[in-house]
Amino acid sequence: MPRRSAETPDATPGAAASRSTIADVARVAGVSKATVSRFLNRRDELLTRDIAARVEAAIAELGYSPSPMAQALKRGRTRLIGLVVADVTNPFSVAVLRGAEQACQEAGYLVMLFNLGNQAARELEAIEALSSYQVEGFILNTLGSDPAALAAATRLGKPVVLVDRRHAGMQSDFVSLDNAGAVLLAAGHLAEQGHGELLFISEPTAGVSSRQERAQAFQAFLATHDGHSGHSGQLQGSLFECDEQHPQALDAALLAARQRAGSRRLGVLASNAVVTLRVAAALARLGWHFGEELGFVGFDETEWAPHVGPGLSAIAQPTGDLGRIAARCLLERLQGHQLPPRQTLLPGRLIVRGSSRKV
Repeated sequence: MPRRSAETPDATPGAAASRSTIADVARVAGVSKATVSRFLNRRDELLTRDIAARVEAAIAELGYSPSPMAQALKRGRTRLIGLVVADVTNPFSVAVLRGAEQACQEAGYLVMLFNLGNQAARELEAIEALSSYQVEGFILNTLGSDPAALAAATRLGKPVVLVDRRHAGMQSDFVSLDNAGAVLLAAGHLAEQGHGELLFISEPTAGVSSRQERAQAFQAFLATHDGHSGHSGQLQGSLFECDEQHPQALDAALLAARQRAGSRRLGVLASNAVVTLRVAAALARLGWHFGEELGFVGFDETEWAPHVGPGLSAIAQPTGDLGRIAARCLLERLQGHQLPPRQTLLPGRLIVRGSSRKV
C-alpha cells in the first residue's frame, strides 16, 4: 500500500536539481508563469488557442510535472495522514499500520509513517517532521511521555487519534484493546489449566499506559483470587520487567519463579510479542521447553506462534480493526464532525495451543 516515511522521504539523487519548474515552462513557451498556472489549473478557457498550445508543447518538451504537494497546498488539502508508531519492529505496530493505511487509502488519503524506535525523546521530532509535510491529522501510537510533543500536537489544531497508549491530559479519540479483559482471559486460562504460580513479564511499564494497564489487571486478578486453591495449591503470582540489555535477569526471574512454585505448575504470561521472543531465548539458554517446565500465554498472535514448540497460546489483538477504527475516527474529524472525545475498547481473543494446556 502507498506509504511515505517522514524520516526518509522519496527522492532520487539529483532529481531536485534536474526537475523542470513552472518558470522553465513559461520561458520555453514565451509566456508568464501566471499563464502557465492558469493552464495547469484547467483555466485554459482564459487563454487563446495559440497560447494554450504553446504551453502544452513546452510542458511536453520539458517533461514538466507539477508537484502534487504544491498543488495540494494551493487547494488547502494534502490528503496526508501522519502516523507515529513507538516501535515498527513490534508486530502489533505493523498490523495497526496496515489497518489504518487500508482505511485511509479507501478514503483517498496517504499515510506518512514515523518510527520512534521506542525513543521517547523523538516524539517531538516526529510531530514536527510530519507537520512540515502539512499532514491533515495524526494517529499516534507513541510512548506519550514527552509533554512538549503532546503540546505541539495540540497547538497545531489538527485532529489526533490515540492508539493503544493514552496521553495524560490529551482530549482525543482513543482506540485500544480491552487490556483488563484480555489479561483476565489469559491469567484465568493459566489458572484453570492448573498453573498455581503465575509470572507476568513485561517491558518497563513506566510512562506507557498499555503496559501499566496490563500489569494492574494482573495484580487485580491475583487479588481477586487470593486464597484460591485448586489441585495445584494456592494461586500466587508476581511481576517482572525485562529489557534487552539484561537477558540474564530474565533467566534469574524464571528460575526464581520455578523455585517458588515448588510442586505447583509455573505459568508465564508475556505482555507482547517482543517479550515472547525474549522468553523463548531465555528458555533456550536454560534448556527449558514451552508446555513442560512452564505453561505459557503471550499477548499478540504472530505468524510464528503456531510453530514454536508445541505451539504458543496467545491473546490475539484485533490489530487491523484498531488501525481501521482509528483512521475512521480521524477521517470523521477531518470531515467536520464535532463530537466529544470517544473511547473504543475492543476485546482480545484467546487462542489455546500446546504451551498452556494441562500435561
